Amino acid sequence: MSLRVIAGAARGMKLKPVPGSSTRPIMDRAKEALFSIIGGDIREANFLDLFAGTGSVGIEALSRGAAYAHFNDLERAAIKTIHHNLARTGLKSKAQVTRRDAFDLISRRPERNYLYIYVAPPQYKGIWLKTLAAFDANSEWHCLDRQIIVQIDPNEYDANRSFQQLAVSDQRKYGRTMLLFYRFAHATGAKQW
Repeated sequence: MSLRVIAGAARGMKLKPVPGSSTRPIMDRAKEALFSIIGGDIREANFLDLFAGTGSVGIEALSRGAAYAHFNDLERAAIKTIHHNLARTGLKSKAQVTRRDAFDLISRRPERNYLYIYVAPPQYKGIWLKTLAAFDANSEWHCLDRQIIVQIDPNEYDANRSFQQLAVSDQRKYGRTMLLFYRFAHATGAKQW
C-alpha cells in the first residue's frame, strides 16, 4: 500500500510505512473524508496524533495548515518512521514527537490546547474504549471545542458503550475503517483555553 500526503503544502509526497504489521495506516479515501469533515477548521489548530504509527494523519493536518502537531507512539520503529516522514515533508519545525505510553500522557494535563485528538490504536484489543474512558475521567482534557476522532474496524464498535462527558457527534464508515467523532458534552470542570 502506498502512503502519501493528499493535500496542502506537502501534497503528493510519499510517506514511509512502519516496518512490520504493528500499525494500520488509514486509507486515502478515509483520510480524505476525515479532512473534508474537519474542513478549514484545521488551519492554525493544534493536533494530537496519539497512536501515531507512520504519522500520516498528523502530517496531513500540518500539510493542510495546522499550526502544530504532537505525534506520540510507544513503538521505536514508529518513532523512527515519523521522524523520517516529517523530515521528508519539510514539516518537522511544526511538530513534536514523543515516545510515551498514551495512558501516561492522558493522565496528565494537556501541554497545549489540542483542537483535534486522533486515536487509532492497535485493533481488536479494546484500547480505543480504554483511551476514551481515560479522556472522560480526566477533567483537564475536557474542552467544549475539542474533538476526539477515533479510527477503528467497524467490528470493534460498541454502540451501547457510553461515557459521562464524551458523546458521539458523528460516525462514518469507509470499507474496513470506521471514524467516530466525539465531543465533550459539558466540560464543567475544565479550564477553557
